[in-house]
Amino acid sequence: MIRFTVLLLPAGLLACAPMPGPMPGPVRCNAGAVQGFVGREARPGVVDRAKRRAGARSVRVTRPGQPVTMDFRVDRLNIEVDHRNTIRSARCG
Repeated sequence: MIRFTVLLLPAGLLACAPMPGPMPGPVRCNAGAVQGFVGREARPGVVDRAKRRAGARSVRVTRPGQPVTMDFRVDRLNIEVDHRNTIRSARCG
């Protein structure tokens, strides 16, 4: 019986601990704001401007045949380029 009480004591103390406040919402990407970049060369400066204009926290440039992860991130801008480094599409995720 004493062993059972000792195990429950820490759980009871944790129940009284204050809960953290709400977490800030994720930064959302706006792909519509960067559609004007389609057809331009994906130079570093162009990619950086697209990222800022989309409000994205990160950007990923993918080339034909390049393997990519399938994780979805609302704060990431995905820029797909062709073999000439021309932007073919820009989307979030």
